[in-house]
Amino acid sequence: MFVFAVILCIFILYLYHRNEKLNRILGTFPEPPKKFLLGHVLDIKSTTDVLDVFSKYINDFGPTIKLRAATLFAGLGTTDYQLCELLLSNNRILSKSLNYQYARNWLGNGLLTSDGDYWRRHRKILTPAFHFEVLKQFVETFESVGGIFVEKLENSQGSSVDLPPLITLCTLDVICETAMGTKINAQNGENANYVENVKEMCRILIDRGLSPLKILNTTYWMTKDYYKEKKSLKILHTFTSNVIEKRKAERSEENPTKLAFLDLLLKGEMLTDQELQEEVDTFMFEGHDTTASSICFVLYCLANHPQVQGKVLREQIELFGDAKAPIVTYQELQKMKYLEQVIKETLRLYPAVPIIGRCVTEDIIFGEHLIPKDTNIAIFIYGIHRNPKFFPDPETFNPDRFENLNLPPFAYIPFSAGPRNCIGQKFAMLEIKSIVSKVVRCFELRSAEPYHNLLLSAETVLKSANGIKIGIKKRI
Repeated sequence: MFVFAVILCIFILYLYHRNEKLNRILGTFPEPPKKFLLGHVLDIKSTTDVLDVFSKYINDFGPTIKLRAATLFAGLGTTDYQLCELLLSNNRILSKSLNYQYARNWLGNGLLTSDGDYWRRHRKILTPAFHFEVLKQFVETFESVGGIFVEKLENSQGSSVDLPPLITLCTLDVICETAMGTKINAQNGENANYVENVKEMCRILIDRGLSPLKILNTTYWMTKDYYKEKKSLKILHTFTSNVIEKRKAERSEENPTKLAFLDLLLKGEMLTDQELQEEVDTFMFEGHDTTASSICFVLYCLANHPQVQGKVLREQIELFGDAKAPIVTYQELQKMKYLEQVIKETLRLYPAVPIIGRCVTEDIIFGEHLIPKDTNIAIFIYGIHRNPKFFPDPETFNPDRFENLNLPPFAYIPFSAGPRNCIGQKFAMLEIKSIVSKVVRCFELRSAEPYHNLLLSAETVLKSANGIKIGIKKRI
């Protein structure tokens, strides 16, 4: 044990000295008060502190600040428009920040975590799966899976309904049936274990960046989360492996008329089995959890803004009359312009991914500052979307602001921006429109009783630690 302690101390000293040069260069940026040896780690005690602490840093010290984790790692956090544009528009700055490495045990070199030529090749292979002609065929699935969701809501209606447990199962059914081409019936009680372990992994990934003991692989194994992660990964990887094998078996027995994302990958045989598994793990996670978060927040905003909900309902009546369950087409989803404004405003206030990261792979000059190679930068989307320069009265929920809003390209980035923007953003918008419009046609949404204040939690995906609760009453 003594030998291990000595080796660990030497390793920490090595990291400290290796990062000291970077730390000195970044000294041209303002830095919030830090704790000796621990940097800013103790300012954030849980995921529910992240947004408030980061917002306070930015408000007190400026749009770009220096941050330190356990004194070993120095980096930047920013809401500065010019710096975000410089980072996100650059075709050479494609590497994700250090904290994304924690997800590699789960997602491998999938599209979220990979970089360089490997990422470029995979992005090129995967992009055709999200062409609008492919997306059109999924509207029928959005409708059928959404129909089951409405039935579940009908059985759950009341003065205080917690949305995430219901909606997460719905979006998991959607991603499996559309992107993976197989039904898993999560809403009817099957495969719910996958959702619980996704939730556990999201917690672990964020906690690793907040804990001095978990931040290093050399000490992470001494924590309970290390063993919890191994248990969760076995369940998650087994699940996605079974999805792949099931689809392979079905393809050998039929000639599918609807080509799912997975079908296109299997058909081309462009990826190895391991690469295929990693992309499926990535899309299974990103394709259901981010969308579930967004739908929850949209319904919450509608429930607490009855005038906005009334306008959404009137738009639905203009399209479908009094029909509660019409056959909705791709073209009709495109006509839901006001609902689209509501979704955009919700994603402004509650972006599904509130913070993204980049690692600078070359020295760059930003104004009077040098940002050296290997600097990790946290792009604070949650704060960017609250810039009063671009969004007057930024804390107010006002979908009308998106009616004729002419924004510069990096002022509103709920799906990131530039070459590494979200490949599935059009898929997500269609799904959100389909599910939300169906719910509004069938139910009157009200504030929960007692009124529910969100406790926002910046996990891998934006959540509310105390749930997202609304009141629901069936329309007659």
